[in-house]
Amino acid sequence: MSWCSAVVFSAVLAVSWGAEDLSFPPGFKFGAATAAYQVEGAWNASDKGESIWDRFVHEDPGRIFNQNNGDIACDSYNQVEKDIEIAAELGLHYYRFSLAWSRILPTGFPNQISKEGADYYNRLIDGLLAKGIEPFITLYHWDLPQPLQDLGGWANPLIADWFEDYARVVYTLYGDRVKLWVTLNEPVVTCDLCYIMGIFAPGIVSPDVGTYLCNKHAMLAHAKAWRVYDEEFKPKYHGRVSIANHLLWFEPLTEADTELADLARQHLAGRYCHPIYSKEGGWPASIEKLLEKNSRDRGYNRSILPTFTQEEKELVRGTYDFFAFNHYTSRKIRWAKEGETFSQWPLGDAEELNGKIEIPEHWTPAAASWFFVNPDGIRQQLLWLKEQYGDFEFMITENGMATFGGLEDHDRINFYREYLKQILIAIKEDGLNITHYTAWTLLDNFEWSDGYNVKFGFYEVDFEDPLRTRRPRLSAHWYKKVIQEHSLDVTNDEL
Repeated sequence: MSWCSAVVFSAVLAVSWGAEDLSFPPGFKFGAATAAYQVEGAWNASDKGESIWDRFVHEDPGRIFNQNNGDIACDSYNQVEKDIEIAAELGLHYYRFSLAWSRILPTGFPNQISKEGADYYNRLIDGLLAKGIEPFITLYHWDLPQPLQDLGGWANPLIADWFEDYARVVYTLYGDRVKLWVTLNEPVVTCDLCYIMGIFAPGIVSPDVGTYLCNKHAMLAHAKAWRVYDEEFKPKYHGRVSIANHLLWFEPLTEADTELADLARQHLAGRYCHPIYSKEGGWPASIEKLLEKNSRDRGYNRSILPTFTQEEKELVRGTYDFFAFNHYTSRKIRWAKEGETFSQWPLGDAEELNGKIEIPEHWTPAAASWFFVNPDGIRQQLLWLKEQYGDFEFMITENGMATFGGLEDHDRINFYREYLKQILIAIKEDGLNITHYTAWTLLDNFEWSDGYNVKFGFYEVDFEDPLRTRRPRLSAHWYKKVIQEHSLDVTNDEL
Protein backbone atom coordinates (compact mmCIF):
# COMPACT_ATOMS: atom_id res chain seq x y z
CA MET A 1 0.00 0.00 0.00
CA SER A 2 1.41 3.42 -0.93
CA TRP A 3 1.75 6.22 1.60
CA CYS A 4 -1.14 8.15 0.02
CA SER A 5 -3.39 5.08 0.00
CA ALA A 6 -2.51 4.33 3.60
CA VAL A 7 -3.46 7.87 4.65
CA VAL A 8 -6.86 7.64 2.93
CA PHE A 9 -7.51 4.15 4.27
CA SER A 10 -6.54 5.01 7.82
CA ALA A 11 -8.61 8.21 7.71
CA VAL A 12 -11.69 6.13 6.87
CA LEU A 13 -10.89 3.69 9.68
CA ALA A 14 -10.37 6.56 12.11
CA VAL A 15 -14.03 7.49 11.78
CA SER A 16 -15.00 4.04 13.03
CA TRP A 17 -12.43 4.08 15.82
CA GLY A 18 -14.52 6.32 18.03
CA ALA A 19 -13.49 9.31 20.07
CA GLU A 20 -14.42 7.49 23.29
CA ASP A 21 -11.55 5.00 23.00
CA LEU A 22 -8.80 7.19 24.43
CA SER A 23 -6.83 4.59 26.36
CA PHE A 24 -3.20 3.80 25.59
CA PRO A 25 -1.95 0.25 24.99
CA PRO A 26 -0.59 -1.73 27.95
CA GLY A 27 3.08 -0.98 28.42
CA PHE A 28 2.96 2.42 26.71
CA LYS A 29 5.27 4.77 28.64
CA PHE A 30 5.11 8.49 29.35
CA GLY A 31 8.13 10.66 30.09
CA ALA A 32 9.49 14.19 29.95
CA ALA A 33 12.80 15.62 28.79
CA THR A 34 15.39 18.32 29.42
CA ALA A 35 18.89 19.10 28.14
CA ALA A 36 22.05 19.81 30.11
CA TYR A 37 22.88 23.36 29.03
CA GLN A 38 19.25 24.39 29.26
CA VAL A 39 18.74 23.41 32.92
CA GLU A 40 21.97 22.62 34.77
CA GLY A 41 23.67 25.99 35.18
CA ALA A 42 26.97 25.67 37.11
CA TRP A 43 28.71 26.42 33.83
CA ASN A 44 32.16 26.63 35.48
CA ALA A 45 31.62 24.57 38.63
CA SER A 46 34.53 22.46 39.84
CA ASP A 47 36.68 21.37 36.88
CA LYS A 48 33.98 21.55 34.18
CA GLY A 49 35.38 22.59 30.81
CA GLU A 50 34.03 25.35 28.59
CA SER A 51 31.41 24.36 26.00
CA ILE A 52 30.62 26.05 22.71
CA TRP A 53 27.45 27.46 24.27
CA ASP A 54 29.42 28.93 27.16
CA ARG A 55 31.68 30.66 24.63
CA PHE A 56 28.80 31.66 22.35
CA VAL A 57 26.76 33.49 25.00
CA HIS A 58 29.72 35.10 26.77
CA GLU A 59 31.52 36.25 23.64
CA ASP A 60 28.48 38.20 22.40
CA PRO A 61 25.58 38.36 24.89
CA GLY A 62 23.45 40.14 22.29
CA ARG A 63 23.08 36.88 20.38
CA ILE A 64 20.40 35.81 22.86
CA PHE A 65 17.05 37.42 23.67
CA ASN A 66 17.46 39.94 26.47
CA GLN A 67 21.14 38.88 26.74
CA ASN A 68 20.10 35.76 28.66
CA ASN A 69 22.45 32.81 29.11
CA GLY A 70 22.59 29.37 30.72
CA ASP A 71 25.15 30.20 33.41
CA ILE A 72 22.60 29.40 36.13
CA ALA A 73 19.52 28.37 34.12
CA CYS A 74 17.29 26.24 36.40
CA ASP A 75 20.25 25.54 38.70
CA SER A 76 19.57 21.83 38.31
CA TYR A 77 23.21 21.03 39.08
CA ASN A 78 22.63 22.23 42.64
CA GLN A 79 18.93 21.32 42.82
CA VAL A 80 18.98 17.84 41.35
CA GLU A 81 16.78 16.51 44.14
CA LYS A 82 14.03 19.01 43.26
CA ASP A 83 13.99 17.84 39.65
CA ILE A 84 13.77 14.21 40.75
CA GLU A 85 10.89 15.10 43.06
CA ILE A 86 9.07 16.89 40.24
CA ALA A 87 9.49 13.87 37.96
CA ALA A 88 8.10 11.69 40.74
CA GLU A 89 5.17 14.06 41.37
CA LEU A 90 4.18 13.75 37.71
CA GLY A 91 4.43 9.97 37.90
CA LEU A 92 6.81 9.80 34.94
CA HIS A 93 7.76 6.35 33.73
CA TYR A 94 11.09 7.74 32.54
CA TYR A 95 13.06 10.97 32.45
CA ARG A 96 15.13 11.83 29.39
CA PHE A 97 18.06 14.13 30.10
CA SER A 98 21.36 14.90 28.41
CA LEU A 99 24.91 14.86 29.70
CA ALA A 100 27.24 17.82 29.39
CA TRP A 101 30.26 16.38 27.57
CA SER A 102 32.53 19.07 29.06
CA ARG A 103 31.28 18.35 32.59
CA ILE A 104 32.42 14.73 32.35
CA LEU A 105 35.49 15.27 30.12
CA PRO A 106 36.72 18.83 30.79
CA THR A 107 39.18 18.76 27.87
CA GLY A 108 36.76 16.92 25.58
CA PHE A 109 39.11 13.93 25.63
CA PRO A 110 39.22 10.92 27.99
CA ASN A 111 42.62 11.93 29.41
CA GLN A 112 40.74 13.68 32.21
CA ILE A 113 37.48 12.37 33.70
CA SER A 114 35.87 14.70 36.21
CA LYS A 115 34.93 12.94 39.42
CA GLU A 116 32.58 15.77 40.41
CA GLY A 117 30.92 15.80 37.02
CA ALA A 118 30.49 12.05 36.93
CA ASP A 119 29.10 12.07 40.48
CA TYR A 120 26.45 14.66 39.57
CA TYR A 121 24.92 12.31 37.02
CA ASN A 122 25.27 9.38 39.41
CA ARG A 123 23.14 11.29 41.92
CA LEU A 124 20.55 12.01 39.25
CA ILE A 125 20.45 8.43 37.95
CA ASP A 126 20.34 6.82 41.37
CA GLY A 127 17.73 9.31 42.60
CA LEU A 128 15.47 8.56 39.66
CA LEU A 129 15.79 4.81 40.07
CA ALA A 130 14.98 5.13 43.78
CA LYS A 131 11.67 6.74 42.73
CA GLY A 132 10.95 4.05 40.15
CA ILE A 133 11.72 6.36 37.21
CA GLU A 134 13.83 5.03 34.35
CA PRO A 135 16.77 7.24 33.30
CA PHE A 136 16.96 7.83 29.52
CA ILE A 137 20.26 9.48 28.56
CA THR A 138 21.18 11.62 25.58
CA LEU A 139 24.93 11.77 25.06
CA TYR A 140 24.95 15.02 23.09
CA HIS A 141 22.49 17.91 23.02
CA TRP A 142 24.47 20.62 21.17
CA ASP A 143 27.04 21.57 23.87
CA LEU A 144 30.35 20.51 22.30
CA PRO A 145 33.48 21.06 24.42
CA GLN A 146 35.16 24.26 23.19
CA PRO A 147 38.61 22.61 22.84
CA LEU A 148 37.11 20.29 20.20
CA GLN A 149 35.52 23.22 18.41
CA ASP A 150 38.93 24.90 18.35
CA LEU A 151 40.08 21.87 16.34
CA GLY A 152 37.23 22.19 13.84
CA GLY A 153 34.34 20.64 15.77
CA TRP A 154 31.80 18.82 13.63
CA ALA A 155 33.63 19.85 10.45
CA ASN A 156 36.64 17.76 11.48
CA PRO A 157 36.33 14.08 10.48
CA LEU A 158 38.11 13.08 13.70
CA ILE A 159 35.02 14.17 15.64
CA ALA A 160 33.60 10.68 15.06
CA ASP A 161 36.53 9.15 16.95
CA TRP A 162 36.34 11.77 19.70
CA PHE A 163 32.63 11.08 20.15
CA GLU A 164 33.28 7.34 20.23
CA ASP A 165 35.81 7.83 23.03
CA TYR A 166 33.36 9.99 25.00
CA ALA A 167 30.56 7.46 24.53
CA ARG A 168 32.75 4.64 25.82
CA VAL A 169 33.52 6.61 28.99
CA VAL A 170 29.84 7.32 29.58
CA TYR A 171 28.72 3.73 28.96
CA THR A 172 31.38 2.59 31.41
CA LEU A 173 30.21 5.03 34.07
CA TYR A 174 26.45 4.49 33.78
CA GLY A 175 25.72 1.46 31.61
CA ASP A 176 25.02 -0.78 34.58
CA ARG A 177 21.91 1.28 35.40
CA VAL A 178 20.87 3.04 32.18
CA LYS A 179 19.18 0.96 29.46
CA LEU A 180 17.89 3.64 27.07
CA TRP A 181 20.28 5.87 25.16
CA VAL A 182 20.26 8.48 22.43
CA THR A 183 23.60 9.37 20.85
CA LEU A 184 22.88 12.72 19.16
CA ASN A 185 19.87 14.93 19.66
CA GLU A 186 18.65 16.60 16.46
CA PRO A 187 21.82 16.67 14.37
CA VAL A 188 19.84 18.76 11.87
CA VAL A 189 20.14 21.60 14.38
CA THR A 190 23.84 20.94 14.98
CA CYS A 191 24.49 21.04 11.24
CA ASP A 192 21.80 22.86 9.25
CA LEU A 193 20.63 25.46 11.77
CA CYS A 194 24.11 26.22 13.06
CA TYR A 195 26.07 26.36 9.80
CA ILE A 196 23.35 27.85 7.58
CA MET A 197 22.00 30.53 9.91
CA GLY A 198 24.78 30.88 12.48
CA ILE A 199 22.26 31.70 15.22
CA PHE A 200 23.29 28.77 17.43
CA ALA A 201 26.73 27.89 18.79
CA PRO A 202 29.39 27.87 17.46
CA GLY A 203 28.02 30.67 15.26
CA ILE A 204 29.94 29.69 12.12
CA VAL A 205 28.19 30.44 8.82
CA SER A 206 29.19 27.94 6.13
CA PRO A 207 26.00 26.80 4.37
CA ASP A 208 27.64 25.15 1.37
CA VAL A 209 30.51 23.35 3.10
CA GLY A 210 30.11 23.23 6.89
CA THR A 211 26.50 22.03 6.81
CA TYR A 212 27.23 18.91 4.79
CA LEU A 213 30.58 18.09 6.40
CA CYS A 214 28.80 18.22 9.75
CA ASN A 215 25.98 16.05 8.40
CA LYS A 216 28.30 13.25 7.31
CA HIS A 217 30.49 13.39 10.40
CA ALA A 218 27.42 13.32 12.67
CA MET A 219 26.28 10.12 10.96
CA LEU A 220 29.69 8.52 11.47
CA ALA A 221 29.90 9.71 15.09
CA HIS A 222 26.49 8.24 15.88
CA ALA A 223 27.40 4.98 14.19
CA LYS A 224 30.65 4.59 16.10
CA ALA A 225 28.95 5.35 19.43
CA TRP A 226 26.19 2.82 18.60
CA ARG A 227 28.67 0.11 17.64
CA VAL A 228 30.75 0.63 20.77
CA TYR A 229 27.68 -0.08 22.86
CA ASP A 230 26.52 -2.96 20.66
CA GLU A 231 29.88 -4.73 20.77
CA GLU A 232 31.26 -3.88 24.21
CA PHE A 233 28.31 -3.14 26.49
CA LYS A 234 25.09 -4.62 25.13
CA PRO A 235 26.09 -8.25 25.81
CA LYS A 236 26.48 -7.34 29.49
CA TYR A 237 23.87 -4.63 30.11
CA HIS A 238 21.23 -5.34 27.41
CA GLY A 239 20.38 -1.69 26.80
CA ARG A 240 19.25 0.00 23.59
CA VAL A 241 20.69 2.92 21.62
CA SER A 242 19.44 5.16 18.81
CA ILE A 243 19.63 8.73 17.46
CA ALA A 244 16.90 11.37 17.93
CA ASN A 245 16.06 13.23 14.72
CA HIS A 246 13.94 16.38 14.59
CA LEU A 247 11.47 16.01 11.72
CA LEU A 248 9.22 18.79 10.42
CA TRP A 249 6.32 17.49 8.37
CA PHE A 250 6.17 18.99 4.86
CA GLU A 251 2.87 19.08 2.94
CA PRO A 252 2.49 20.19 -0.68
CA LEU A 253 0.58 23.44 -1.01
CA THR A 254 -1.08 22.12 -4.18
CA GLU A 255 -1.02 18.83 -6.05
CA ALA A 256 1.59 20.33 -8.39
CA ASP A 257 3.94 20.63 -5.38
CA THR A 258 3.79 16.94 -4.38
CA GLU A 259 7.24 16.07 -5.73
CA LEU A 260 8.74 19.13 -4.03
CA ALA A 261 7.22 18.19 -0.66
CA ASP A 262 8.81 14.76 -0.84
CA LEU A 263 12.12 16.32 -1.81
CA ALA A 264 11.86 18.60 1.24
CA ARG A 265 11.25 15.57 3.47
CA GLN A 266 14.29 13.86 2.01
CA HIS A 267 16.39 17.00 2.43
CA LEU A 268 15.48 17.51 6.08
CA ALA A 269 14.65 14.00 7.29
CA GLY A 270 16.30 11.76 4.72
CA ARG A 271 19.81 13.17 5.11
CA TYR A 272 19.73 12.19 8.78
CA CYS A 273 17.62 9.00 8.53
CA HIS A 274 18.42 7.34 5.21
CA PRO A 275 22.05 6.47 6.04
CA ILE A 276 20.87 4.67 9.18
CA TYR A 277 17.42 3.22 8.50
CA SER A 278 17.33 2.45 4.77
CA LYS A 279 18.22 -0.98 3.42
CA GLU A 280 20.86 0.40 1.04
CA GLY A 281 22.42 3.05 3.32
CA GLY A 282 24.05 6.27 2.18
CA TRP A 283 22.33 9.47 1.13
CA PRO A 284 18.84 9.64 -0.45
CA ALA A 285 19.35 9.38 -4.20
CA SER A 286 17.19 12.44 -4.94
CA ILE A 287 19.29 14.60 -2.61
CA GLU A 288 22.58 13.33 -4.02
CA LYS A 289 21.39 14.22 -7.52
CA LEU A 290 20.07 17.64 -6.49
CA LEU A 291 23.17 18.70 -4.56
CA GLU A 292 25.51 17.49 -7.28
CA LYS A 293 23.69 19.74 -9.77
CA ASN A 294 23.61 22.67 -7.36
CA SER A 295 27.32 22.26 -6.70
CA ARG A 296 28.18 22.41 -10.39
CA ASP A 297 25.93 25.44 -10.84
CA ARG A 298 27.86 27.24 -8.07
CA GLY A 299 31.24 26.45 -9.57
CA TYR A 300 32.41 23.67 -7.25
CA ASN A 301 34.58 20.88 -8.70
CA ARG A 302 32.78 18.22 -6.68
CA SER A 303 29.52 17.85 -4.80
CA ILE A 304 29.19 19.80 -1.58
CA LEU A 305 27.59 16.64 -0.14
CA PRO A 306 30.54 14.44 0.88
CA THR A 307 30.29 10.88 -0.40
CA PHE A 308 30.19 7.81 1.78
CA THR A 309 32.64 5.04 0.98
CA GLN A 310 31.12 1.57 0.89
CA GLU A 311 32.83 0.85 4.20
CA GLU A 312 31.31 3.98 5.73
CA LYS A 313 27.87 3.06 4.40
CA GLU A 314 28.11 -0.30 6.13
CA LEU A 315 29.39 1.32 9.31
CA VAL A 316 26.33 3.59 9.56
CA ARG A 317 23.59 1.40 8.12
CA GLY A 318 21.49 -0.41 10.73
CA THR A 319 22.83 1.46 13.76
CA TYR A 320 19.58 1.66 15.71
CA ASP A 321 17.58 -0.29 18.27
CA PHE A 322 14.45 1.87 17.90
CA PHE A 323 13.39 4.98 15.97
CA ALA A 324 13.63 8.10 18.17
CA PHE A 325 11.56 10.93 16.76
CA ASN A 326 11.26 14.59 17.86
CA HIS A 327 8.36 16.52 16.36
CA TYR A 328 6.82 19.94 16.98
CA THR A 329 5.46 21.54 13.84
CA SER A 330 4.75 21.39 10.10
CA ARG A 331 5.14 23.40 6.91
CA LYS A 332 3.43 23.65 3.54
CA ILE A 333 5.73 24.07 0.56
CA ARG A 334 5.40 25.21 -3.05
CA TRP A 335 7.68 25.84 -6.00
CA ALA A 336 9.18 29.33 -5.98
CA LYS A 337 8.14 31.77 -8.66
CA GLU A 338 10.70 33.53 -10.80
CA GLY A 339 12.32 36.42 -8.97
CA GLU A 340 11.16 35.45 -5.47
CA THR A 341 13.67 35.81 -2.64
CA PHE A 342 14.22 33.21 0.05
CA SER A 343 14.38 33.17 3.83
CA GLN A 344 16.81 30.75 5.46
CA TRP A 345 16.38 26.98 5.73
CA PRO A 346 15.63 24.97 7.85
CA LEU A 347 13.19 27.29 9.65
CA GLY A 348 12.33 29.20 6.49
CA ASP A 349 12.33 28.57 2.76
CA ALA A 350 14.11 25.74 0.98
CA GLU A 351 16.27 27.69 -1.45
CA GLU A 352 18.37 24.59 -2.16
CA LEU A 353 15.17 23.02 -3.55
CA ASN A 354 13.74 26.21 -5.09
CA GLY A 355 10.89 25.89 -2.60
CA LYS A 356 8.87 28.51 -0.71
CA ILE A 357 7.24 27.87 2.65
CA GLU A 358 3.60 28.74 3.35
CA ILE A 359 1.79 28.66 6.71
CA PRO A 360 -2.01 28.11 6.62
CA GLU A 361 -4.02 30.66 8.59
CA HIS A 362 -5.74 27.94 10.62
CA TRP A 363 -2.43 26.66 12.03
CA THR A 364 -2.27 28.42 15.40
CA PRO A 365 1.06 30.14 16.08
CA ALA A 366 2.89 29.30 19.30
CA ALA A 367 5.14 31.63 21.29
CA ALA A 368 8.26 30.59 19.37
CA SER A 369 8.40 32.22 15.94
CA TRP A 370 9.10 28.93 14.11
CA PHE A 371 6.24 27.02 15.73
CA PHE A 372 2.72 26.46 14.33
CA VAL A 373 0.24 23.89 15.62
CA ASN A 374 -0.78 21.10 13.23
CA PRO A 375 -1.55 17.91 15.18
CA ASP A 376 -2.12 15.78 12.09
CA GLY A 377 1.49 16.41 11.06
CA ILE A 378 2.91 14.03 13.65
CA ARG A 379 0.81 11.14 12.36
CA GLN A 380 1.54 11.87 8.70
CA GLN A 381 5.26 12.04 9.46
CA LEU A 382 5.10 8.66 11.17
CA LEU A 383 3.25 7.14 8.21
CA TRP A 384 5.86 8.55 5.83
CA LEU A 385 8.68 7.08 7.90
CA LYS A 386 7.01 3.69 7.88
CA GLU A 387 6.62 3.82 4.10
CA GLN A 388 10.21 4.95 3.58
CA TYR A 389 12.01 2.65 5.97
CA GLY A 390 9.62 -0.02 7.24
CA ASP A 391 8.14 -1.01 10.59
CA PHE A 392 10.03 0.08 13.68
CA GLU A 393 9.47 0.59 17.34
CA PHE A 394 8.89 4.35 17.40
CA MET A 395 9.64 6.45 20.46
CA ILE A 396 8.45 10.06 20.49
CA THR A 397 11.45 11.59 22.24
CA GLU A 398 10.24 15.22 22.16
CA ASN A 399 6.92 16.96 21.62
CA GLY A 400 5.65 20.07 23.36
CA MET A 401 4.16 23.55 23.16
CA ALA A 402 5.82 26.99 23.49
CA THR A 403 3.90 29.70 25.38
CA PHE A 404 4.78 33.02 27.02
CA GLY A 405 4.04 31.74 30.51
CA GLY A 406 1.24 31.58 33.08
CA LEU A 407 0.04 28.77 35.28
CA GLU A 408 -3.36 28.34 33.59
CA ASP A 409 -1.94 26.91 30.36
CA HIS A 410 -5.04 25.52 28.67
CA ASP A 411 -3.42 26.00 25.24
CA ARG A 412 -0.61 23.62 26.23
CA ILE A 413 -3.12 21.04 27.47
CA ASN A 414 -5.03 21.31 24.20
CA PHE A 415 -1.79 20.89 22.25
CA TYR A 416 -0.82 17.72 24.11
CA ARG A 417 -4.33 16.31 23.92
CA GLU A 418 -4.61 16.78 20.14
CA TYR A 419 -1.13 15.48 19.34
CA LEU A 420 -1.60 12.47 21.60
CA LYS A 421 -4.90 11.75 19.89
CA GLN A 422 -3.07 11.56 16.58
CA ILE A 423 -0.57 9.17 18.14
CA LEU A 424 -3.42 6.99 19.37
CA ILE A 425 -4.90 6.89 15.84
CA ALA A 426 -1.46 5.97 14.49
CA ILE A 427 -1.30 3.10 16.98
CA LYS A 428 -4.87 1.82 16.79
CA GLU A 429 -5.75 2.40 13.15
CA ASP A 430 -2.45 2.65 11.29
CA GLY A 431 -0.88 -0.20 13.22
CA LEU A 432 2.29 1.66 14.19
CA ASN A 433 4.36 0.36 17.08
CA ILE A 434 4.73 3.52 19.20
CA THR A 435 5.88 2.72 22.73
CA HIS A 436 7.11 5.96 24.37
CA TYR A 437 5.93 9.57 24.48
CA THR A 438 8.26 12.26 25.82
CA ALA A 439 6.89 15.70 26.64
CA TRP A 440 9.17 18.70 26.17
CA THR A 441 9.75 19.82 28.78
CA LEU A 442 9.75 19.03 32.47
CA LEU A 443 10.31 22.65 33.49
CA ASP A 444 10.91 26.05 31.90
CA ASN A 445 14.50 26.43 30.81
CA PHE A 446 16.97 28.34 28.65
CA GLU A 447 15.43 28.08 25.17
CA TRP A 448 18.57 28.84 23.17
CA SER A 449 18.27 32.07 21.12
CA ASP A 450 14.87 32.76 22.73
CA GLY A 451 16.49 32.81 26.16
CA TYR A 452 13.85 32.71 28.90
CA ASN A 453 11.23 34.49 26.80
CA VAL A 454 9.32 31.36 25.76
CA LYS A 455 8.17 28.59 28.08
CA PHE A 456 7.75 24.89 27.40
CA GLY A 457 7.61 23.57 30.96
CA PHE A 458 5.02 21.65 32.92
CA TYR A 459 6.58 23.55 35.81
CA GLU A 460 7.06 27.29 35.82
CA VAL A 461 10.50 28.44 36.98
CA ASP A 462 11.04 31.86 38.52
CA PHE A 463 14.33 32.91 36.94
CA GLU A 464 14.39 36.11 39.03
CA ASP A 465 14.47 34.06 42.23
CA PRO A 466 17.95 32.88 43.31
CA LEU A 467 16.27 29.64 44.44
CA ARG A 468 14.71 29.16 40.98
CA THR A 469 11.35 28.31 42.54
CA ARG A 470 9.37 25.71 40.58
CA ARG A 471 5.56 25.72 40.48
CA PRO A 472 3.31 23.25 38.64
CA ARG A 473 1.15 24.54 35.81
CA LEU A 474 -2.31 23.22 35.08
CA SER A 475 -0.74 21.09 32.36
CA ALA A 476 1.37 19.32 35.00
CA HIS A 477 -1.79 18.22 36.82
CA TRP A 478 -3.30 17.17 33.48
CA TYR A 479 -0.27 15.12 32.39
CA LYS A 480 -0.11 13.47 35.81
CA LYS A 481 -3.75 12.44 35.46
CA VAL A 482 -3.21 11.12 31.92
CA ILE A 483 -0.35 8.96 33.19
CA GLN A 484 -2.41 7.71 36.14
CA GLU A 485 -5.43 6.88 33.99
CA HIS A 486 -3.30 5.67 31.05
CA SER A 487 -5.85 7.51 28.95
CA LEU A 488 -6.69 10.87 27.39
CA ASP A 489 -10.16 10.66 28.86
CA VAL A 490 -9.33 13.38 31.41
CA THR A 491 -11.51 16.46 31.77
CA ASN A 492 -10.51 19.82 33.19
CA ASP A 493 -12.96 19.24 36.02
CA GLU A 494 -10.69 16.46 37.28
CA LEU A 495 -7.64 18.73 37.62
